[in-house]
Amino acid sequence: MNGFDLKGKVAIVTGGNGGIGLGMARGLAAAGASVAVAARDMAKSATAVKSLETLGAQAFAVEVDVTLEPSVAAMVQAVADRFGRLDILVNNAGINIRKSPETYTLDEWRRILDTNLTSAFMCSKAVYPHMRKAGGGKIINVGSMTSLFGASFAVPYGASKGGIVQLTRGLASAWAKDGIQVNAVLPGWIDTELTLQARKDVPGLHDRVLARTPAGRWGVPDDLSGVAVFLASPASDFVTGAAIPVDGGYSIQG
Repeated sequence: MNGFDLKGKVAIVTGGNGGIGLGMARGLAAAGASVAVAARDMAKSATAVKSLETLGAQAFAVEVDVTLEPSVAAMVQAVADRFGRLDILVNNAGINIRKSPETYTLDEWRRILDTNLTSAFMCSKAVYPHMRKAGGGKIINVGSMTSLFGASFAVPYGASKGGIVQLTRGLASAWAKDGIQVNAVLPGWIDTELTLQARKDVPGLHDRVLARTPAGRWGVPDDLSGVAVFLASPASDFVTGAAIPVDGGYSIQG
């Protein structure tokens, strides 16, 4: 038996139409899962769906605003109606605004926390009845190196990603009895649109990341494919509440 086989499984990936989300979706699709790409930009999602279909997967796009509970509920119901089941949730949707902490407005703070942290709670809560009914499931929350370290230019983002780790631990503890494993992935510095902007906003960031990363390079979205498959598959049935760095060694470097 292949413990990493996802044939017959159905996954939702929020923010799955680009960057880390798409990298994880590609891993799940290549392992045999059907994938719902959940995001706001449907044109971008349609392109992502085509790329997943080239891997032989069933895939479709579903529009969602992860900050609104009715939208989250509609997303989950649409996927359940289409595929008849729901096995995997990847809470990846996220935003960042980089500035000095004293300059954030309360609206900016709430927008980041709602998109990055509260949405993960709402999506997890929405899929829970489906997973419980099926006898189990897998939830993968996407954290960050800022789950571990402070970043002076991203205080609300770091607060949201630190919260992701504690949300993961709490849900893992609560839902283990239902056969649901909840884990977090902590990406290091991955080459995406989000970090491209970071390199413009933070002088010297590119070189500092390279200097601190033992692997000697920035990550790419497909570096997250393998850990997504592991955490979504039977191979991780005895792994729950974990927060796994995927960072080329960044977090171990003194």
